[in-house]
Amino acid sequence: MLELTKKNFEEEVLNVEGPVLVDFWGPTCEPCKALMPHVHALEEKYGDKVKFASLDITKARRLAIKQKVMGLPAIIIYKDGAEVERVAESEATATSVEEMVKKYA
Repeated sequence: MLELTKKNFEEEVLNVEGPVLVDFWGPTCEPCKALMPHVHALEEKYGDKVKFASLDITKARRLAIKQKVMGLPAIIIYKDGAEVERVAESEATATSVEEMVKKYA
């Protein structure tokens, strides 16, 4: 999984053609850590069709706010540089994330 920073976010997410999944997470977010293995498994399953990346919001707080991430975990799919769908907080489950990924894979 590609690790995003405020320096490479635009290049790796906003300037990319096709679907990019971004997992916004934080090191103190237990639901984020519980969801992460499922997201990694989805990358193995759909990684040839969808680009997978993650962003530790503690290292890029302004960027997360700019992307309207107000609660964690937040899984957002961007397509051709624009946000097309997201699941966040209690809605972000292994099942809901996979359902969302399937639409773009």
